[in-house]
Amino acid sequence: MPAEFIRLYEENPEPHKLDQIVKVLRNGGVVIYPTDTVYGIGCDFSNTKAVQRVCQIKNTKPQALSFICYDLSEISEYTKHLSTPVFKVMKKALPGPFTFILEASSKAPKVLNAKKKTVGIRVPNNNIPRELVKRLGNPIITTSIRDEDEVIEYSTDPELIYEKYENLVDIVIDGGYGGNMPSTVVDCSGDYFEVIREGLGDIEEFM
Repeated sequence: MPAEFIRLYEENPEPHKLDQIVKVLRNGGVVIYPTDTVYGIGCDFSNTKAVQRVCQIKNTKPQALSFICYDLSEISEYTKHLSTPVFKVMKKALPGPFTFILEASSKAPKVLNAKKKTVGIRVPNNNIPRELVKRLGNPIITTSIRDEDEVIEYSTDPELIYEKYENLVDIVIDGGYGGNMPSTVVDCSGDYFEVIREGLGDIEEFM
């Protein structure tokens, strides 16, 4: 069956559509959704089979995946104690276009950190994925939708994304055109902040 194509408005996503998507996620479905940076593909992070399916679609390993939390308090469930400097910066920077690499707690799914003790976590400044996480009661996996085009690195048009992925995923959310610059990845697992990938966010603004 081809994927469903569901239009949602970031300012006020319709509750019944969110519930429809959450039901699919709970049943192990894979969904493509907008963020505050590029479009992402993901699933319920606690569903191992769904995580493996995302990895097959993206041709990547689970350890390369990050996940979306609703807010900072949810992040603290899946990470070890955040130092005061890290907490202060994250509090100012989130929701925002950052992926923070943090030490994983025992609650983080083993499939995501089998060989390493860190996890990548996002709280995007977009109501659609955050509301999905809130209603699901679990974080959702996030990894970017890339484009084969060498100039346009990330797919931005949800209709073109649907054409490409309609037989690979269960739902494609049309949240309008996406960006083509990914999140800035900041490693906070050590004693200082280290920018691993320059993206849309400037962490210096929050230091």
